[in-house]
Amino acid sequence: MDFERSARYDRPMSLSQEIKNCRLCAERFAATASAHTPRPVVWFRPNARIVIAGQAPGARVHESGTPFTDPSGDRLRDWMGVDASTFYDRDRISIVPMGFCFPGYDAKGSDIAPPVLCREAWHDRVMAEIGDVPLILTIGLHAMRYHLGTKGAMTDTVRNWRDYAPRAFPLPHPSWRNTGWLKKNPWFEGEVLLALRARIQEVL
Repeated sequence: MDFERSARYDRPMSLSQEIKNCRLCAERFAATASAHTPRPVVWFRPNARIVIAGQAPGARVHESGTPFTDPSGDRLRDWMGVDASTFYDRDRISIVPMGFCFPGYDAKGSDIAPPVLCREAWHDRVMAEIGDVPLILTIGLHAMRYHLGTKGAMTDTVRNWRDYAPRAFPLPHPSWRNTGWLKKNPWFEGEVLLALRARIQEVL
């Protein structure tokens, strides 16, 4: 029994567990208006078919511990044309945000950008562990710049989605804050989402 316990403790910690234990931003988060503690939301496995590269968890996801358990998740699943069981199947879809923790709110109640420190500490290692994937969905500017190397405005990148397909699709954040953007850019639903859904069905 002692040998079994020792062998269990001698096993190297998985990358997922390392990230869950991360407290690099504890002081940073304590100083925000939300004054919260780190709670990394980790949702990936090697050899997934799709990677959703998002921004960072919001307050609701911070509470639930599961990515996209909020209205933006409902909209994203609708964009993708998948149900919740498919979306949360880690053997098929990995969710790798640029920041694994909720970054908090500033004094005005606005979302704080994901800390660069998180990306520098974990992102390359996570993508290496997942391996080559047929499809990456880059959500928001931070993910687009990291995965696609873009430098321009988000709208321009999304409008030029054909430059990155079929391996990657740049997407705006599915937040309610972008409802106005969606109304101003009907081509997104008429062109991008039709191609995205077809590509997802091919990949899955």
